[in-house]
Order: sequence, then structure tokens, then C-alpha cells
Amino acid sequence: MYRTGLLVGTIAGLALAVILWSAEAVTGIKVYTLLMNLDFIPGIGQIDWPVYMEWFFHMIISWGIGVIYVFLLHNSVSDAPIHQWSLALTLATLAGLTYFPLTALAIKETPAIDNIAALAIWSAGHGLYAVVMKLTYRLN
Repeated sequence: MYRTGLLVGTIAGLALAVILWSAEAVTGIKVYTLLMNLDFIPGIGQIDWPVYMEWFFHMIISWGIGVIYVFLLHNSVSDAPIHQWSLALTLATLAGLTYFPLTALAIKETPAIDNIAALAIWSAGHGLYAVVMKLTYRLN
């Protein structure tokens, strides 16, 4: 179960990071920067982390979401596809809602809290995250 959760989290987390990195490269809107930002966390935020460590911190969160997703499905009354989709969408929506506190807390330049384009890209990326979680789970 944990192996499946880690796989789900890995693939979905990579997909999210790549799509937000691509969107930032094309639009200049700092959604990838927001995803990788740690500057507001006491202690951790004062360190100038290399890119691979920022990725690692991002993946820790994604692995946690993947494990929770698989755990909840394995301990659910229903393993029907509609339940898998609704749970994936719920978890991805909760992750997507972090846009607001992450933007508000960020010290470095990130999108404004009311930047509709940034919010749309962030939301689309997290929608993709849900799709990838569900499809990766189905493969196992």
C-alpha cells in the first residue's frame, strides 16, 4: 500500500512540477517559484537550498498526499472509479487551496494573491495532479 502511495505521489508530483515549471517559463507568472518556495518557513526558509532539495521538499508533500490517497481508498467501503476520482479531486483541491496561504506568506516574489491568471494556472496544474493520481493508482 505504501509503495503504491509513493508511486502515485512521485508521478503526480513530477507532473505538477513540470507543468508549473513550463507554465512559468512560457508566461513569466511565478507559479513554479511558488510551488518550490520555502522562504517563509522559520529556519528552513533562511537557507539557500539547491534546486534538488527544493524538489525533494515538494516531493515529500506529494508522497504524503499519495500515501493518504491510497490509504483512504484501501480503507474505504468503495473502490469504485467514481470514488477514486472524487477522492483524487478532493485531495488535489485541498492542495490547490494552498495557493492563498503560500502566496500570502511568501517573502520572495510570487504571484499576487488576486492574480487570476496565476490562480488559473495553479488550479489547472492541481487538476492535472488529480488526474495523474487517479490514473497512476489504476495502473497498480
